[in-house]
Amino acid sequence: MRRLFPVPPAPPATDPAVGPGGAETDREWSLAELAAAYAYPEPDGPRGTWLRANMVSTLDGAAQHDGRSQPISSAADMRVFGTLRALADVVIAGAETVRQEGYRPARARAELAEARRSAGQGPVPAIAVVSASLELDFSRPLFTSPLVPTLVLTGAAAAPDRIAAAERAGARVVIAGDGVGVDPARALGALAELGHTRLLTEGGPRLLGQFVTAGVLDELCLTVSPMLTAGDAQRIAGGPAVEVPRRFVLASLLEEEGFLFSRYRRD
Repeated sequence: MRRLFPVPPAPPATDPAVGPGGAETDREWSLAELAAAYAYPEPDGPRGTWLRANMVSTLDGAAQHDGRSQPISSAADMRVFGTLRALADVVIAGAETVRQEGYRPARARAELAEARRSAGQGPVPAIAVVSASLELDFSRPLFTSPLVPTLVLTGAAAAPDRIAAAERAGARVVIAGDGVGVDPARALGALAELGHTRLLTEGGPRLLGQFVTAGVLDELCLTVSPMLTAGDAQRIAGGPAVEVPRRFVLASLLEEEGFLFSRYRRD
């Protein structure tokens, strides 16, 4: 993996990661190096949270292939994916993404255990599933065997029997909307009240679109996959368009085997 932006100070000539002429060569970054590169800033704004999204897209804009992101990913992308999870208090995902991707509970990373303890975090991030209908399989490991209880974000009008089913499975139901759906800003506020301020969403596209439209997304970590798929796959964000495009600024750019790992922050 190579850092493309910002350009770091030139390392010593004896550094094994430095090639002829002082140029940084490809190498596999350690988890600690990736964690430092993707460290959360101090949350700011009225909610006191920082919402980061992590998505992957092909060169022609496809966020999925055959309904899943794995075919357009890579080993390096999965390292970044794991690192971003390890830094977060909570991982937010839409119900359809949870079903399509076969979500399981987050797993503890021994390499970052002490860093999480020092930051006042639990052993793993909680998974928060956003669902209006609560038509979820509560017999899955995501609900039956997580290290920390899975959260379910839903609206006040959700079916009482489905809320009861979620709670019987061990999930914590969080009401974050007055109707059947979830209000994005209210969801972030509810998570902050639970002590979760370092937030990560992995989509899918419909959920990310809702965060974009609501103006609550602080950062986008976008992996650009060097693949072309054509077809009619979804983009990374869907739903109604914003009235005025929102500009983000490039914070960092890494590369490995043609995959670009970009990080953009709100301007």
